[in-house]
Amino acid sequence: MNQRKSLKELNLLDKFLFDEAMDDPENVKTMLDIILSQNTNLKHPPQTEKEQRTSIDNRQIRLDVYAIDEDDVIYEVEAQKENTHNLPKRSRLYQGIIDSKLLPPGVVDFNLLNEVLIVLIMPFDLFGYGLYRYTFQMKCQEIPELKLDDGATRIFLNTRGKHPELVSPELIELLKYMEHSTDEISEACESKRIQEMHRRVCQIKASEKAEVKYMQTWEEKILIKQEGERIGLERINRLNQKLIEQGRFDDLTKATSDSSYQEKLLKEFKI
Repeated sequence: MNQRKSLKELNLLDKFLFDEAMDDPENVKTMLDIILSQNTNLKHPPQTEKEQRTSIDNRQIRLDVYAIDEDDVIYEVEAQKENTHNLPKRSRLYQGIIDSKLLPPGVVDFNLLNEVLIVLIMPFDLFGYGLYRYTFQMKCQEIPELKLDDGATRIFLNTRGKHPELVSPELIELLKYMEHSTDEISEACESKRIQEMHRRVCQIKASEKAEVKYMQTWEEKILIKQEGERIGLERINRLNQKLIEQGRFDDLTKATSDSSYQEKLLKEFKI
C-alpha cells in the first residue's frame, strides 16, 4: 500500500477528505451550485458513504455523497482519483440501483420517479476531448434533437480540461481546488464561495477528531489488504497442492508465470 499522506496533505479528490468535507451541507450546496449553475436548497442533510442495494442478497454500492433538494431531485457525487476503465458502466449501475429504491413496492406510476443527477469528478480526461465537463442524457439516435426526458443525467468532470470557454470560470476554480486543496490555490480563486469552502476544509484538517478517524481508516485498509493477501496465498497453496497430487507439473509451472491460466485452474478446482 502507498505511503500514507498526512491529513493536512490530502486534497478533496482524496476519498477521506471528500467524505468528511461533504458531511457539511454548505460544502455540498456550494459544490452543486457551482457545478450545475443553480441555487440548490437541500431537503435533508447529505449522506456520505450511503449504502445502497436492491436486496440483501444483491451487490451493494457505497455512494460518496447522496443528497436530495427541495424539489426532490437526487444528487450522487463521486470523487474518483484513478481511471478504473469502468466508470461509464459503474455510473450506469449507480443509476439503476438508485432508481430501484425510489418507488415503494406496488407503485406502478413511474412518473413518480425522482430526477437523478450522477456526478463523477476526476483528475483525468475520461473521453479524450479535452473538456472540463461531459454531460450525458438519453437522446434519439435518429432524431438527435429528440430528448428522452427520463429524468436521468450523468456528468463527468475533468479537473484538467483545456476549453475554458465552455464552462464557468468558477467551475474551473472549483475543479482546480478539488485537485489541489491548498492555501495557495484558494487564495488565487476569485470565488468567495470556494474560499469559504477552503476555510471549512482547513477546520477538518486541523481537527484532532478527524486526524484520529483518518488514522483508523488507514489502519482498517491495511488490515483488509493483509487479509486479502492471506486468503489469496491460501488459495494458491491449495491449488499447487492439488496440481502436485495429480502430477500436473506442466500446469504448475505455467500457472506460476501466467495469471490468467492460474485463475482458470482455480475455477477448475473450485478454489
